[in-house]
Amino acid sequence: RADFFSLHMPLTPTTDKMFNADVFKRMKKNAVIINVARGGVIDDQALADALDNEEIAGAALDVFTKEPPTKEENPLIGRPNVVLTPHLGASTVEAQEGVAVEVAEAVLTALRGDPAPSAINAPMVTPELMKQLMPSADLVHKLALVATQLVSQNEQQVRIHYRSCSPDDLDTRLLRANVVKGLVEHTTQSTINLVNYDLIAEQRGLKISEMKERHGEKLVGKTTISLPGAAATFPAACDADHFITVGGKVNSQGRPILTTLGQYAVDVSLEGSLVLFRQKDQPGVIGAVGTKLAEHGINVNYMNVGRQEQGQDAVMAIGVDQDLTNDVVASLKEIPALIDVIAINLPRL
Repeated sequence: RADFFSLHMPLTPTTDKMFNADVFKRMKKNAVIINVARGGVIDDQALADALDNEEIAGAALDVFTKEPPTKEENPLIGRPNVVLTPHLGASTVEAQEGVAVEVAEAVLTALRGDPAPSAINAPMVTPELMKQLMPSADLVHKLALVATQLVSQNEQQVRIHYRSCSPDDLDTRLLRANVVKGLVEHTTQSTINLVNYDLIAEQRGLKISEMKERHGEKLVGKTTISLPGAAATFPAACDADHFITVGGKVNSQGRPILTTLGQYAVDVSLEGSLVLFRQKDQPGVIGAVGTKLAEHGINVNYMNVGRQEQGQDAVMAIGVDQDLTNDVVASLKEIPALIDVIAINLPRL
């Protein structure tokens, strides 16, 4: 029994001619209908009849069943109790400027290889979910980058294990696309995104399997990437099943952290240049490594050691401010207590 009806719904099979002769007959005689949704939600002829029969008082429309409307086809044109305006949509100066900015930002986003929320041929990811998943997408991308630098040949099988507070609600397509990006971007010039990642994975013969486990309070908690059957250039990266395995999480500052390397627990920021060592668990190793790096003018920005038991081999991770050359890596291997040394390069923040 309203006085004004303002329509703002999409045109779907359930809203097509939603406002028809039967609806108009039940309205108050002083009712006014305003349609700024889609022309098809109103039966034009039924509205014209309702106005002729004084069943409602008036109407204001800026959308029409057929656009542009013509007097011959539209019975609502030329009536004193009907206000008609062109279907402006995004045709105002302000709207055109807004659309231009939005399109430019979407193009730049896509060219950077980041997911574009407005892509018409990509899975729909809401802006809210995109914002929630982007730190985890960065995490899995960098985990995949680390994994590829730990193998001696291109990997074919990939297993991804997600921990989530709500596995049934976790849409992993954005995450999986970033895993593929990390696995293959060092061997291709193609931009990898939500549109083409499945095709690129198929072309590369990647067989990706995913498992989601209910755990914790975050939509995406710890995530692990394993490469079954791949030959390791850094044996300490292999788990008990001899799979190269890297795992990580997003910390409270939103930064990606490596927390698992093979069977070792570590705490390594995934940014810039890293050096991974498998070492004998004995005094003096950290000092020897620091001294050797200092001889080459390389500054250490953090260091972490992970071990399973006292006296057994340990894994040390060091972040450095410069990329390591092959000569620097070779000189580190000369330290007697170091068993394996490998340099890992990641994007810097």
